[in-house]
Amino acid sequence: MTRLRESVVAWAAGGADAAAAGELTRQLVSTVGLRTAVLVEGISDLAAVERLAVRRGRDLDAEGVCVVPMGGATSIRRYVDLLGPAGLGVRLAGLCDLLELGFFERALARVGLGLDGFFVCDPDLEGEFIRALGVSAVERVIELEGDARAYEIFRQQPAQRERTDQRRLHRFMGTHGGRKEQYGRALVDALDLDRVPQPLDDLLAKL
Repeated sequence: MTRLRESVVAWAAGGADAAAAGELTRQLVSTVGLRTAVLVEGISDLAAVERLAVRRGRDLDAEGVCVVPMGGATSIRRYVDLLGPAGLGVRLAGLCDLLELGFFERALARVGLGLDGFFVCDPDLEGEFIRALGVSAVERVIELEGDARAYEIFRQQPAQRERTDQRRLHRFMGTHGGRKEQYGRALVDALDLDRVPQPLDDLLAKL
């Protein structure tokens, strides 16, 4: 599935290698028995979906599910065209941020699809995690991840002092390369499985 994910992303990116990536994607779709492509905006969403699946005892690869990070909501149209009814005919599902919902609605409507299988995070998945866990629990995760000192320095920045704890935590997770992916996994690990953010819980139940 990792190779399939990489080939889909390369195909959607266009350029000189797109045709070869498209051909490889077609071959791999059959080889791995792809049943559903889960379209998410970034790698933090990918990390969270895959980690929650593991915690729930699911094997997405064996189930024919491939989670594909699109690099932003504005790419949704390209992925829907390639993988959806007018392309490879793969079943689609996914997560989207509230402010990006319009991109998803328009791209899906173009090929005769609605939002069935797509779930909206308010304002995004990090915000959903902070709300589900609470500020204190997220701060404990930051400490466990070895980022307590970095977060304390961040908190003291003038621009952060007037922000709420929730907004400050949200901003911190996006300030360093790789941090969103790191916390996508760590915050899932910190969850009680009966308190998973609703969009993420609904998505996994739909797959």
